Amino acid sequence: MTSVLDQLEFEAFADLFALPQEQHVPPPGAAAEPDLSLAHVWIVAAEIKVEERVAKLADFRGSFTTDQGTRVDALEVYCRQCRRPYEDVADSDCEAQIDNRHLIGGDQSQRAKRKVPELPSNAKIVPGGVIQRRGISAYVAGVSRPAR
Repeated sequence: MTSVLDQLEFEAFADLFALPQEQHVPPPGAAAEPDLSLAHVWIVAAEIKVEERVAKLADFRGSFTTDQGTRVDALEVYCRQCRRPYEDVADSDCEAQIDNRHLIGGDQSQRAKRKVPELPSNAKIVPGGVIQRRGISAYVAGVSRPAR
């Protein structure tokens, strides 16, 4: 005769890395990961003349539809990923796929340090009083008390 403990299955911790039951495992010969393309993703900044009601709708929703045959003036064509104009980088690979340091202002270790402002020649530094920022005296003085 089996005991009740033998009949119950207990798992102390959930296996977070287990595949869900409905997800299938690819066959072993399948390609695991496609090659990343270094191609640009081109987008066009456009200017479209619209009526007032369409402008109001576009402002509210952030998008709108146009009639078929509407002519669109292209203001600028640039890559969505590297944010560079078409004429500058059309013949080269997208640098954002390789390295996107140009989007954050270049290499951070080689950037110029911030300049410390110089005091005017006739400036005089006057020491101020000590401000109590903690404790009951700070609360009574209104330093840490919320404004009413």
